[in-house]
Amino acid sequence: MKTAIIHYWLVTMRGGEKMLEALLDIFPDADIYTHVYNPCAVSDKINAHRIYTSYINNLPFAKRLYQKYMPLMPHALNGFNLQKYDLIISSEAGPVKGVVPNPDAYHICYCHSPMRYLWDMYHEYYAGASLPVRFFMKRLVPSLRLWDISSANLVDRFITNSRYSAKRIKRYYNREAEVVFGPAQVEQYLTVERQPEDFYLFFGQAVVYKRLDIAVEACVTSGRKLVVAGAGLKEKDKKKYGASELIQFMGRVSDDELKNLYARAKALLFPGIEDLGLVPIEANAAGCPVIAYRKGGVLDTVKENETGIFFDEQSPAALMKAMDRFEAMEAHFQNRTLFTRQVQQFSKTAFINRIERIVAERLRV
Repeated sequence: MKTAIIHYWLVTMRGGEKMLEALLDIFPDADIYTHVYNPCAVSDKINAHRIYTSYINNLPFAKRLYQKYMPLMPHALNGFNLQKYDLIISSEAGPVKGVVPNPDAYHICYCHSPMRYLWDMYHEYYAGASLPVRFFMKRLVPSLRLWDISSANLVDRFITNSRYSAKRIKRYYNREAEVVFGPAQVEQYLTVERQPEDFYLFFGQAVVYKRLDIAVEACVTSGRKLVVAGAGLKEKDKKKYGASELIQFMGRVSDDELKNLYARAKALLFPGIEDLGLVPIEANAAGCPVIAYRKGGVLDTVKENETGIFFDEQSPAALMKAMDRFEAMEAHFQNRTLFTRQVQQFSKTAFINRIERIVAERLRV
């Protein structure tokens, strides 16, 4: 089959791009289509493929301000001529599933998430936006929602990363979605030797829905140390979260530095809501327990009282109580076999096997 993979944008190497790499292992001859492409920001494996971009890529500062051009992206998809492809795989977390394949092609959409800023997290994004962005959000979001719903009709089969995402796809598109976990890079963390120290870890980009504010306030109020690692935190954000000596901001870290943090942290704090969330899987693979808000993909990835614990209210007070419970039973989370068994289902190998089965089912039709 001649295969095209449509990925929302290629400007960083996060979970979506790791999944793209796994798809390229299955379809080594696939062409890639995307809205914005920065070859310096993605892996050699991705750069080795033919990559076609929409006109968004040529707009001013697109590689940095690509999300500002999101209202233009549905229209930009019209420039992708996919008539020569037998299999279309859209990797959707921004507008890409609305491509038009030829009538005989099969279109699989791996929907990482229905676009949060259009649907269930619209109000959170609106509250954190500037006045000009709010002006355009009010006027553009209703039409973008209509496009998002109608473009779901161009998909033959939906796949997603968790039961939580599948429920959202059913709610917004009225379509069933098969859950295919991963792919998390669990193998590189399984050999990490745990040596816990007296600090908690928050790892991830400093975006509003990850709720770093809850982790910071809980630790400062309770007198606990917190290490914050991940890109996107600016000086003004650090000032907003306070200058407590209990909080250490590390910024972007290398893979080796992250392994070291997983090895030394008492536990990973995960107060936000993710559709799947690769970070808790990586932490568990390294033997690091997770303290997470009981909602979203963590209900699939973290096994309660074996690889982590949950709290039921998205607040600093609830997180502090969860940390109290964790510390009372911390010795319970030392069975590395339980952690390894739990994370294997999210491995890259498991992901590839399930995608190959889905494609094989189509070939037998």
